[in-house]
Amino acid sequence: MDKQIRVTAFAMNTPTHLSPGTWRHPASQGRRYKDLSYWTDLARTLERGLFDGLFIADVLGAYDVYAGTPDAALRGGAQVPVNDPMMLVSAIAHVTRHLGIAVTASTSYEHPYPFARRMSTLDHLTGGRVAWNIVTSYLDSAARNIGLDRQVGHDERYDIADEYLEVVYKLWQGSWEDDAVRADDHYADPAKIHPIAHEGRWFTVPGIHLCEPSPQRTPLLFQAGTSHRGKDFAARHAEAVFAVAPEAAMLRKQVEDLRGRVAAAGRDPHDIKVFSGCTVITGETEAEARAKYDEYRSHIDPEGMLALFSGWLGFDLSPYGLDDPVRVVPNHAVQSIAETLGQGDWTVRDLLERLALGHPPVIVGAPDKVADEIQQWIEETGADGLNLGHVVTPSTYEDFVDLIVPELQRRGAYKTQYADGTLRHKFFGRGDRPAPTHPGSRYTHAALD
Repeated sequence: MDKQIRVTAFAMNTPTHLSPGTWRHPASQGRRYKDLSYWTDLARTLERGLFDGLFIADVLGAYDVYAGTPDAALRGGAQVPVNDPMMLVSAIAHVTRHLGIAVTASTSYEHPYPFARRMSTLDHLTGGRVAWNIVTSYLDSAARNIGLDRQVGHDERYDIADEYLEVVYKLWQGSWEDDAVRADDHYADPAKIHPIAHEGRWFTVPGIHLCEPSPQRTPLLFQAGTSHRGKDFAARHAEAVFAVAPEAAMLRKQVEDLRGRVAAAGRDPHDIKVFSGCTVITGETEAEARAKYDEYRSHIDPEGMLALFSGWLGFDLSPYGLDDPVRVVPNHAVQSIAETLGQGDWTVRDLLERLALGHPPVIVGAPDKVADEIQQWIEETGADGLNLGHVVTPSTYEDFVDLIVPELQRRGAYKTQYADGTLRHKFFGRGDRPAPTHPGSRYTHAALD
């Protein structure tokens, strides 16, 4: 294959991300998630491996659907405790020169006006290397702690997100003209700074953006929703999408559907880079890799896993037996996961056996075998790259950097150096700002006047 494979690292500011219990593994440094040096060391490793970015997940709320309490999640360290991902960005940027940093933030519980300032600040401090993973939140526990009875309905969350994006586009793209900052006798020219005068259904923002234009203006936009409504949202706004599927044919169908929607939205179908979830367990030999796989599985906390799945699916799995089929009921949780599991196609045992070590595909083997399977997966699915989860951190990433990257480079399937420029320019090679067909580009100062 001629295409060079992109790779981001999928992490979270918590003891364990997708494999509860693995913080107990002797090689895991997951308990150091509170230490800044843990993150700066990881960032240096990823940049040494020429990763495109560090993708930091987040959730605002505890997984308390399982048995009606957060106890199982707390015992397993299943995405709780969880710290704010944005606090990590400046330190990571300081020790790297090229690595992109994608942070997850919800449109459901923070007003767009202060959020726009925070992201512009990070884009300045990173020299244009920040990205925003747009989510709409799915846990009732988060909604209750914000003061709501329960979360807003799934599709309405995306309706709110559409207006949220309109507000931040106006602030980032249109409020300040490119030459508004003079820095001579006056710092900025008031005639070139425009109130956005936004009055919508959910938000009213009359004034100017508080920040001068940052290198990208709008951070590179990631999105992870693969429900029907989520894909429509991604087709309109996203520049990169994180997708998960247990089989190549299923992911190919998602990718083709998404690219069709992008074209229908008036954009180039390849204006979105698709990153497939993936887990790699490797070693110098096949036997070493298989031994790691078996050892990692022995540390999994089954109840912690079911706490995550109960939260994602929106219903309690605690009454289920191991061989009971999981029949998904309509709700407002993560619809894409429900669609993947089907109606009774998976049992609880399937969840624990097939997904305990992270998002599929789970590729286990010596470097040549892993490289073969990665290339085959990318070829068969039409994805642009991998969002690489970890089982034991930082070992998962160190193994990939030391063993898999050189093998992919030898095959011409992985870059040997970074391109210069902002994260958006690294992704698309055509400058710092959103493409002319992207909706953000329409919100110029002229459009606001």
